[in-house]
Amino acid sequence: MAGTARGEITRLLVRWSDGDTAALDAVVPLVYSELRRIAAQSMRGERADHTLQATALVHEAFLRLAQTSHVEVHDREHFYALMARTMRRVLVDHYREMVASRRGGGATHVALEHAAEARADQLADLLALDDALAQLERLDRRKARVIELRFFAGLDVQETARALSVSVPTIVSDTRVARAWLISWLDERSA
Repeated sequence: MAGTARGEITRLLVRWSDGDTAALDAVVPLVYSELRRIAAQSMRGERADHTLQATALVHEAFLRLAQTSHVEVHDREHFYALMARTMRRVLVDHYREMVASRRGGGATHVALEHAAEARADQLADLLALDDALAQLERLDRRKARVIELRFFAGLDVQETARALSVSVPTIVSDTRVARAWLISWLDERSA
């Protein structure tokens, strides 16, 4: 992305953080394709024939953010991380509702109109990963953020380092340690 576009995105995001709701409307066309990529990455492992789901996921995440009274965004990496986290929450909320409705919980559907009929093991995997990330966040918030930024937002090592204001070697180390911790935690739960 050209430096001018990055600068414009950052200016609009800062204006939105300062309460200018029109700035969010102006930034949407500038970031939409990247958000679709993030949504697709967040949905890795889903059935490939659900092409509209990534679009619905982006729209639902935008709706949730737009309804938030105050959001503080420093730059585009921070915004993409916020969107990735919001998309993860939308997916997890949706899957929790699917599980509840399968058990007769009477749950209502979220606004993902063409949601996948995910297999039970995919639901369990996503919910277990979300639980593991929540546990990791309680133990080490930065390492949990690194995983979100690298694997859910799709940021590279340098972008993640800038977003978290730490060095590249720290991100490399945190990624390695967090992945090992997550694998261990998930293995213990599945045994």
